[in-house]
Amino acid sequence: MPFTWDGRKLEGWTGRRSVVFARRGMLATSQPLAAQAGLRVLEEGGNAVDAAVTAAAVLAVVEPHMTGVGGDLFALVYAGATGRVHCLNASGRAPARATLEEFRHRGLDSIPPRGILAVTVPGAVSGWAMLLERFGTIGLARALEPAMACAEDGFPVSEVIAAQWQACQEVLAKHPATAAVFLPEGRPPSAGEVFRNPDLAESLRAIAKVGPTALYGGEIGAAIAECSRRLDGLIDEADLAGHTSNWVEPVWSTYRGYTVLEAPPSTQGVTALEILNILENFDLAASGHNSIETLHRIIEAKKLAFADRDLYLAEPTHAEVPTGMLLSKAFARRRARLIGDRASSHPAGPLDHAGDTVVVVAVDAFGNGVSLVQSLFNAFGSGIVVDGTGIVLQNRGRGFSLTPGHRNAIAPGKRPLHTLTPAMVLEDDRLALAFGVMGGDMQVQGQAQVLANLIDFRFGLQEAVDAPRVRHLEGDRVYLDAGHPAEVEAGLAARGHRPERVGTPMSSPSGGAQAIAVDQATGVLAGASDWRKDGCAVGL
Repeated sequence: MPFTWDGRKLEGWTGRRSVVFARRGMLATSQPLAAQAGLRVLEEGGNAVDAAVTAAAVLAVVEPHMTGVGGDLFALVYAGATGRVHCLNASGRAPARATLEEFRHRGLDSIPPRGILAVTVPGAVSGWAMLLERFGTIGLARALEPAMACAEDGFPVSEVIAAQWQACQEVLAKHPATAAVFLPEGRPPSAGEVFRNPDLAESLRAIAKVGPTALYGGEIGAAIAECSRRLDGLIDEADLAGHTSNWVEPVWSTYRGYTVLEAPPSTQGVTALEILNILENFDLAASGHNSIETLHRIIEAKKLAFADRDLYLAEPTHAEVPTGMLLSKAFARRRARLIGDRASSHPAGPLDHAGDTVVVVAVDAFGNGVSLVQSLFNAFGSGIVVDGTGIVLQNRGRGFSLTPGHRNAIAPGKRPLHTLTPAMVLEDDRLALAFGVMGGDMQVQGQAQVLANLIDFRFGLQEAVDAPRVRHLEGDRVYLDAGHPAEVEAGLAARGHRPERVGTPMSSPSGGAQAIAVDQATGVLAGASDWRKDGCAVGL
């Protein structure tokens, strides 16, 4: 298998954490309290799905800027008993009143980045319930217990989260209900300071008691609809009551002989596979890890795949999406031939901006694996907390276009183009890697870099996660992590890119990866958690 834990090391760079090993189960995510909650479920005999949902619910409390009850979820589940991979699309839809005419009447030519008009129906709670119903061994009430305790009793805010929370102060101060919850004493909590959200604890209790209907038609849904009416929004009780999440077929391709699986449209998993298909036309190992040539090819492959994403991707029930073409190796060869020695132009697309996400990966002793991604989209989503609930509403509607005739144009009951991309890799049809890279449009470019580190450059798992990454944002702007040498920065600039330096976990825009590799020969699990986040991999 390629995902060795003792792989080669990048000269001048060492992994900042050790790989974690276990045999009976493992979970990795971006916050230790969530990882520990999931691990306790595994210790009590639960499976990977039980652990992942439990951890995701805790993250909805302890990473409130990244995820929550008011957000969406996508997940891949590898069923150990059958060897099949299943995909859940638990993303919400636009309200029935969300028409192009309505936005035109309001004088808008794009979805506002924040506020009530960016809000779509939240799907995460439905996703938790559906994952547990089909694959879990515990009920939703049990899975929510650690999250309820964290919200009620409080938790010490971890370091990276505290810094990112601080950066959101202006957004949080705009709405009184939001400021009342997330700016206690008029400011964001500091690292180590205990934060409580008793309203959210009460909302979670309601969901634990009656199930998802508390949100989709019950008292929480009524509160969301009332908040929308008061702010002149579009969501009403019927939009929430009519929500459904769906089991869908994952999309897949191969990369140098290994099968990579992603979530299908309406999210950008196809884009991750197209980037890999394009890169497969180049000998990255020969050009060298994070060399000028390799980074240039990664950036240009991203631009080409994102141009296709922005043109073609939408919800398939509302528009024809040429998935087969986008996954074609022949199509990727034609796209690869467009990559020259100079940076190409790339106009900003609807999702070419920051996004915030959490990733949970889990593997159990029964051979099951989970890659789950959950988000509010931008930090603190819409910036709106529903009074009395402690729930932040997502701004996922920002992913829609307001251009008439565009595949991704907003329409009643339609899902927007999404960024959430859980991922898995199979070797000989068996689970080899469950992983994800959080961070909006960084998710798919980060996945390509982690896989190239593992497969092309034969890095160890933690080294592959920790190594410096590059992020193309829009136009000629390129972010470089700390660890890229000055000559690489200068070489990219000479090719027409505009590199920008960042260097700390609090400011890094290059996402946060979580990964668990499975050695099928020995049954040993290896976990890696990104140094750019507060989290960890834990096992038993």
